Amino acid sequence: MQLPPNIVWFRRDLRLQDNPAWNAAILHGGPILPVYIHCPEEEGSWRRGGASSWWLHHALADLEAQLKEHNIELTIIDRAKASSPEPSLDALHELITHTGATAVFWNRCYDPAITQRDTKIKRSLTEASIQAESFNGSLLLDPLTIKNQSNKPFQVFTPFWKHCRQIEVSPPQTLTITDQEAFIIAEPYQPTSDPVSTATLAELELLPTIPWDQGLQDSWNPTRMGGIELLSQAEDKAPLYASTRDLPAQDGTSRLAPYLHFGQISPREFSHHIRRTKDSTKVEKADTGILRQLYWREFSAHLLYHFPHSQDRALKPQYDSFPWDYDEDTLRKWQLGQTGFPIVDAGMRQLWHTGWMHNRTRMIAGSLLVKHLLQPWQEGARWFWDTLCDADLANNSMGWQWLAGSGADASPYFRIFNPIIQGKKFDPTGDYVRKWCPELAKLPDNLIHTPWEATPIELRLASIDLGKDYPNPIIPHELGRKKALDAYETYKNNPDKME
Repeated sequence: MQLPPNIVWFRRDLRLQDNPAWNAAILHGGPILPVYIHCPEEEGSWRRGGASSWWLHHALADLEAQLKEHNIELTIIDRAKASSPEPSLDALHELITHTGATAVFWNRCYDPAITQRDTKIKRSLTEASIQAESFNGSLLLDPLTIKNQSNKPFQVFTPFWKHCRQIEVSPPQTLTITDQEAFIIAEPYQPTSDPVSTATLAELELLPTIPWDQGLQDSWNPTRMGGIELLSQAEDKAPLYASTRDLPAQDGTSRLAPYLHFGQISPREFSHHIRRTKDSTKVEKADTGILRQLYWREFSAHLLYHFPHSQDRALKPQYDSFPWDYDEDTLRKWQLGQTGFPIVDAGMRQLWHTGWMHNRTRMIAGSLLVKHLLQPWQEGARWFWDTLCDADLANNSMGWQWLAGSGADASPYFRIFNPIIQGKKFDPTGDYVRKWCPELAKLPDNLIHTPWEATPIELRLASIDLGKDYPNPIIPHELGRKKALDAYETYKNNPDKME
């Protein structure tokens, strides 16, 4: 007689290696029933965008392949159109009723809407005498456990970084279905009949209905093995990270964000892989460079967990009264990479084509939107949310709030990036601009970031009809800077502004 199964509820932990929920199910003993429940409604106001839906499709296909190596099928349940107010909970109860499962294991997501949902689910399952256990499989450190000396959440990165770096991170732990060390003999669950209405991956309709994703396909291998390859490359990049990370024309960053977001690579794997070298000099450079960025990810998750309103409102509430000047046409030109500032337009086009943008150009393009153009940071966050493969609620919201001056440890609003100087400094030979703005490719290096300064003859030699082939700046830099500073003065002098 077959034992009742252990349900492993996969969410954004699409791997079997170093997966705490998977390990717990193995150690518990008995058959394992892996489940993915598709329910966009429960994601709150930030439902998954197009690029990350594309990635999810391929990551789930890869998880199916990983499970099939153990002769296990992934059960997919589609609740996208469910009328129930708690579709995931209902799906789990249906599974339990039909299979006799006595335990459910999952790894936590720390987004506000998911945290609230999971709390209700754990309570309901426990009341039904079902063992319900959740684990931290997406971060190095659980946000609930990290407090400053005043026993409050951190709101400045440097003390957060210093505090967290003193906490030892346990090494990755991977168990297998027949893990002899743990004396476990687990097995796939074999249902006697379909327990609930299941779906195929294709039926989730995660892929685009129009073929805009060719650039994503050319740019990524959205599988665990693709992440492992980039992780190996990141180890080689680590010693030079500080000197190459800001150069968008070079492949100097890890590009592991989407693999971390969907849990194809665990943060513990990332940390221990980068720091495993015996060369102490390389370890030190990695620790203060590429690993520091991993802790910025931790910091963003920490902030969103403790200040859930900051997903779409200012972390510092007084900034909710900032005098933005929303304009749909302006926003659209920025989205399309038609601002007339080459470094910005190159970044926006890279984003649309690949589902990713270099971090330096994210800052330059974001600053232009919220400073020069006075568009609300939420509009930039929504566009990134839809177009980034690595769209992560904490990273996205906190990154935009850093630029807008409304977040923790934020860049002051009066710090305004000059897109011309930034372009010349970080793309001095114009290679990045030439790749993504090919209409400017024939301009010489000294004009590639300021095509409006070219003479008519220089423009003709470069085959550019300025204003037609490439736009003039959407706003002159100095005027945009003045508008931003004037808006900041208006904000500061607003008697209704909260202090």
